Amino acid sequence: MKDWRKRITTNPDQCGGRPCIRGMRIRVVDVLDLLAAGLSHEQILEELPDLEKDDIEASIKYARGKIDHPVVAA
Repeated sequence: MKDWRKRITTNPDQCGGRPCIRGMRIRVVDVLDLLAAGLSHEQILEELPDLEKDDIEASIKYARGKIDHPVVAA
């Protein structure tokens, strides 16, 4: 996947401005919740047939980017 960032979209008029997958009403948090519940990528794709495998990977990378930041010690 070249640029996973293109798969994550935000629109203030959709899903409260939360990050979604490719303009659909499937939020990144929905994908992450399914992963956290123990579903495999294949099970998630069955549950949400509009998703593609790269959408799941993009969700993970998006979340990683949000929590992986430098910490400046005082």
